[in-house]
Amino acid sequence: MTRLEHAFEENVAEAIPWDRLLHASLGRMTGGISPTALQLAFADWMGHLALNPGRQVALQEKGLRKALRLAAFAGHCAAGDQQSRCIEPLANDHRFDAKAWGEWPFSLIHQSFLLQQQWWHVATTGVPGVDPHHEEVVNFTVRQMLDVFSPSNFLPTNPEVLKQTIDEAGFNLMRGASNWLEDTQREIAGRPQPGTEDFKVGEDLALTPGKVVHRNALMELIQYSPTTETVHPEPLLIVPAWIMKYYILDLRPGRSLIEYLVGQGHTVFVVSWKNPGPQDREQGMADYRRLGVDDALKAVNAIVPEQKVHGVGYCLGGTLLTLAASAMARDGDDRFASISLLAAQTDFTEPGELDLFIDESQVSFLEDVMWSRGYLSHDHMAGAFQLLRSQDLVWSQLVRNYLMGERESMFDLMAWNADATRLPYRMHSQYLRDLFLHNDLVEGRYDIDGRPVSVGDISAPIFSVATQKDHIAPWHSVYKIIRLARTDVTFLLTKGGHNAGIVSEPGHPRRHYQMRHFEALGPTYPASRFEREVQAQEGSWWPAWQQWLAKRSGQAVAPPSMGAAQSGYPPLYDAPGEYVLMK
Repeated sequence: MTRLEHAFEENVAEAIPWDRLLHASLGRMTGGISPTALQLAFADWMGHLALNPGRQVALQEKGLRKALRLAAFAGHCAAGDQQSRCIEPLANDHRFDAKAWGEWPFSLIHQSFLLQQQWWHVATTGVPGVDPHHEEVVNFTVRQMLDVFSPSNFLPTNPEVLKQTIDEAGFNLMRGASNWLEDTQREIAGRPQPGTEDFKVGEDLALTPGKVVHRNALMELIQYSPTTETVHPEPLLIVPAWIMKYYILDLRPGRSLIEYLVGQGHTVFVVSWKNPGPQDREQGMADYRRLGVDDALKAVNAIVPEQKVHGVGYCLGGTLLTLAASAMARDGDDRFASISLLAAQTDFTEPGELDLFIDESQVSFLEDVMWSRGYLSHDHMAGAFQLLRSQDLVWSQLVRNYLMGERESMFDLMAWNADATRLPYRMHSQYLRDLFLHNDLVEGRYDIDGRPVSVGDISAPIFSVATQKDHIAPWHSVYKIIRLARTDVTFLLTKGGHNAGIVSEPGHPRRHYQMRHFEALGPTYPASRFEREVQAQEGSWWPAWQQWLAKRSGQAVAPPSMGAAQSGYPPLYDAPGEYVLMK
């Protein structure tokens, strides 16, 4: 290498941190979304649309037809002729459900908006030559822009808000201004939503009795106290996602999956992840597997010796558990009696709407945002999830809080969701690239300890739970486990979303589930057929899962001791421990 070439490379290396700092600064303004990724998507769409004059003419004709339909509808309305809508909202769009939206002039206003929304959907989809991912990004972005101008968001064009304002002589707007001021103050001070102070961990939430029996740099292991005279000999080890705090599974008495399992005679251990900070930036997927699953399993084996373990993984914790179980199966380690995966993906070819935020440009940009801090903050994660359901999580909330002056009562699941977590820089980068973007596990490129692993190596029976309205781990994606595994798989689809569908205690109203067992290497069928043909059963899915676990467990025995001091695992302090309290 010449002196000139060496000097050039040094200059490039010195410039890279400045580039990353620029991207990090932009990321704070854009919520972690890459401007370049959006530019590429829109350039692809506009370029191909420009080269399709026939498609342009078709869009013009469609626009004209919609204008004529709207004009005819307006004429009927002005004449007092009650007409049905000329366009119906989408099934999940409830902004215009109120009867007042059918009255003049609000009927014309909202119908005009829906017709424009439909036209833009046609304009941004189906353009020949556009990359499918770019098409999804453009369609999603345009939909978000249109939602900003929805007539339901503004006082003069929302009949429900107008009526309330007249009835209350404007006091609703005064309450709304007060709500906005309080929220702004809390945002500036970094304080959580109003009402969260009424739900304190260890006092109102996470109350199932237990002890922390092991602690390392990434997690605390909690063992729960038995409540039955005898227990199933095989303990449960629950590995939640580190994107959330574990006590979603232990919300409060009567709504706690952990409490339910203990009450059914199971010895339960749960991993409580540390909330990482800048000092944990270099913790990677291997560290989470080694210090999380492997270290926890070692402790469980010491406390409950000579017994296999029922492994349970929730969300990313289920993906991590699958990786660990695959490596163990590859090495002939059969310590797992079964594997239960709750709303957990293994194949990421169809990850749902989150795929909108994952491509090479977006991941590189997000890596720079995380690099500057050493972690991905909760506000970036929450922003992405809110965008996916902006009608419900953003605009309807703004209307309710600031125009109607109403506050939604805080409840346990909502308070848990406000308890922020962070993700280490290295781990999240590896997860996004290796699993989400490149799908290395399914495509045979994922190595653990220098050797490849495969889901097909797992011999323990698998119980997989998916939820119907999951926008984080879509159930069609979760369903793919029945094709990847070469062991018995029981698949269960339950009503609800990613969190509310899992927290579905017995007695919860309006719950049902579908369940089917698939033999190892036996016949399978598509997800659409499963949904259509498998009979729905009313009630919570918890008892069905518990019965599945019980059938794969031995005869009842006396409960094990709390911890095992002689083996280096003495009880340290009471549940819920210290890591879960970290802010």
